[in-house]
Amino acid sequence: QVQLVESGGGWVQPGGSLRLSCAASGVADSIYLMGWYRQAPRKQRELVAVIQNSDSANYADSVKGRFTVSRDNAKNTVDLQMNSLKPEDTAVYYCIARLRTWDVYWGQGTQVTVSS
Repeated sequence: QVQLVESGGGWVQPGGSLRLSCAASGVADSIYLMGWYRQAPRKQRELVAVIQNSDSANYADSVKGRFTVSRDNAKNTVDLQMNSLKPEDTAVYYCIARLRTWDVYWGQGTQVTVSS
């Protein structure tokens, strides 16, 4: 069955960078969209960045100019390069994949903490 595995989370000082990666396995059909959501304590889960297999991407206003999402369609992976990190970026980041069948899958999440 389909599984999404995230990696790259951790702690970083404000202004630093992290790169998150997500790999999908067990996919028999084409993946239409991959990307990232995040959820901070006491806040709703929100979209960070998603990318279609055409490389068309959408970003939350709060991360535009700082984060870059990319994917490798052949390998079924998606990355999130996060630069100029701020304390408000602290959250659990979740990988998401949607297939052409509209089936949606989520990773387990990886913690990103930005603090001095």
